[in-house]
Amino acid sequence: MAAIKLLSAQMTTEQIKTLLSIFNHAGADEIISPSPYNRYQEIEDTLVIPSFVSPPPEEPKKIQTAPLISQKVACQKAQTSADDAQTFEELKAALLAFEGCSLKYTATNLVFGDGNPHARVMLIGEAPGADEDRQGLPFVGQSGQLLDKMFAAIGLTRQNFYITNIIPWRPPGNRQPTPAEAEACLPFVRRHIDLVSPDFLILVGGTATKTLLGNKDGIVRLRGTWKDYTSEGGKKMKVMAIFHPAYLLRSPSQKREAWLDLIKIKHSLLDAGLTLKGAY
Repeated sequence: MAAIKLLSAQMTTEQIKTLLSIFNHAGADEIISPSPYNRYQEIEDTLVIPSFVSPPPEEPKKIQTAPLISQKVACQKAQTSADDAQTFEELKAALLAFEGCSLKYTATNLVFGDGNPHARVMLIGEAPGADEDRQGLPFVGQSGQLLDKMFAAIGLTRQNFYITNIIPWRPPGNRQPTPAEAEACLPFVRRHIDLVSPDFLILVGGTATKTLLGNKDGIVRLRGTWKDYTSEGGKKMKVMAIFHPAYLLRSPSQKREAWLDLIKIKHSLLDAGLTLKGAY
């Protein structure tokens, strides 16, 4: 506005009309204020300029690592902790506190056991897989579903058998447990057997069979025959090794041999007075 006043004092009437026409065509067709207003300053005042200052770094997450414990000390601690456990709850707590197996620090969950803890039949497998690690229950993946179907065929379900593993934590990549890992967990397995106190023990796969029976023969030679087993508490029971369902999924031709083993188990259970519902 001040500029217009300054110019109009030096211009003719025709020139002023021409100037006003230019303003009009540019959209300035009215006078809002007698003083000029800098709208560019208004934009600068309201403009939020992003800060380029880096935020403070987050504290790195603490990763729990396995303590350095010798194999001998780990087995001694496992034996002491297992012997002190008088109930399933105490045994599970002892496993949760046990630091002698590095698999604990790579697994998601402890896989303790499932089924009827007072059953006369107990199954022991190798180690949890990915599905078991996620759910915290043994034999719930594809091989577990096959195992359930196998024993349902002879009238056994998780209502009348109990199931656990030699290793309660999943090995990375579902690899086979090492002898050292199996040895460290063995006292807990033996105590688990004492607490269930079954009459029949079914060892599922070669790892469980070799670990508990201390036999170096393969599962092909060990499967299908009853053997005697004495628990840590002194109870005598019958034990049989069978193929692991994961092996049967890879080698379906061996299902015939697995079915023969199941028939032997069925007849022995019937002779011992067990009621098997829905058995073939």
